[in-house]
Amino acid sequence: MHLLTLVALATFVLDQVTKWAVVHGMNLIEIGSIEVIPTVLAFHMAWNTGINFGLFAAEADYARWILIAIALGISAWVWLWVRREGADPRSQVFAGLLIGGAIGNVVDRVIYGAVADFLNVSCCGIENPFSFNVADAAIFVGALGLVLFPGKSAEPGKKGRKTP
Repeated sequence: MHLLTLVALATFVLDQVTKWAVVHGMNLIEIGSIEVIPTVLAFHMAWNTGINFGLFAAEADYARWILIAIALGISAWVWLWVRREGADPRSQVFAGLLIGGAIGNVVDRVIYGAVADFLNVSCCGIENPFSFNVADAAIFVGALGLVLFPGKSAEPGKKGRKTP
């Protein structure tokens, strides 16, 4: 579980540091958008009151607290699931990414009332209208990793309890 804790903490810190640096340090709140690599990467300020890509966005304050409760509940469930299953290192890394990212977005909702999104990636002449952040990427990779690589499976030949 140390690996899960370290990955979750590193993900959370990286998310919060990048948000602070871009939003406050580079003053993206006032500037709005900065081209980093033209036509590929831009920092574009967006406040997300919903979940990924603004789904279920609502201005009502109660919606923010519902999303906070859901994120904390899922994080706790993933933590307990990985702990109970005695997950392998790969699963602990994926769980740590998911939990660290979720907690990073929870902190945003508590402090700002919305999640601070700023990364905007486009490619091949297709302009992406959505922004995301380090936490969103970590949540996506963590969830996908847990689905594709759920951890150790039961050993073949072991079924239930052994009888004396």
